[in-house]
Amino acid sequence: MEISNLTKKRIKEHMDAGKRFDGRDLLDHRELEIETGISINAEGSARVRLGNTEVVAGIKMGVSEPYTDHEGEGTMITTLELLPLSSEEFDYGPPKIDAIEIARIVDRGIRESGMIDFEKLCIKEGEKVWTIFIDIYTMNDDGNLLDASALAAIAALMTARMPKYDEEKEKVAFGEFTKDPLPITKNIPLTFTFHKIGRSIILDPRREEEAASETRVSIAMSSDGKEVKVNAMQKGNEAAITPEEMFKIIDLAEKKYKDSSKDVFEQIEKNLKGKK
Repeated sequence: MEISNLTKKRIKEHMDAGKRFDGRDLLDHRELEIETGISINAEGSARVRLGNTEVVAGIKMGVSEPYTDHEGEGTMITTLELLPLSSEEFDYGPPKIDAIEIARIVDRGIRESGMIDFEKLCIKEGEKVWTIFIDIYTMNDDGNLLDASALAAIAALMTARMPKYDEEKEKVAFGEFTKDPLPITKNIPLTFTFHKIGRSIILDPRREEEAASETRVSIAMSSDGKEVKVNAMQKGNEAAITPEEMFKIIDLAEKKYKDSSKDVFEQIEKNLKGKK
């Protein structure tokens, strides 16, 4: 999204004064809504609304050969489509670099946190394993698609059930599920993307704020119940960031995880119970 230099200047001036156009503090998120079970055919699904930003994620399972260096572990593939219906900035066609980057950041946060016990997705070592397909679609872009996509993927995974599998026919029954959940651990990651605008560090930008952003850092964090750990990091945009700013962002991410993770996970669990 392109904005004028005058608009960028006004945004920076407001940020320097600790203000935002929508009245939030610099590190406040917009109102969050999580809905699960939105697809009757997916193993797991979720819709996340972060302000006016809306993202849908679905989980499908398939059976395939394992990777040669992980013959006793299942696999995971994450894709994201920036649908033109969600923004005039997006076009039909092969995934662009922005879509690929978001998908990789979401994938890395889940993978490196240890959220999924991939060893329990092995059917026959060296021959057959379960593959998790995470498909993410943008419904409306009003900024911060990255964090919304990561949360939608997490919610879909947390509510997913294993599909029925016919071993004789070696075929997954489409739309038929067992009562067994995915092998999820306690290490559930949350992703926080911080943007630097002028002298300010902010969270959850709207589209105009994203357009004024000079640089961003995404951090995926999880906790085993004892300590909060950094699982993955990604820097975007061209402007540099100082070591002091980087340490500040890591400290802020840890604080935000401690402050928000309980409410997020309780909202997902409450939503799941309502679907039973």
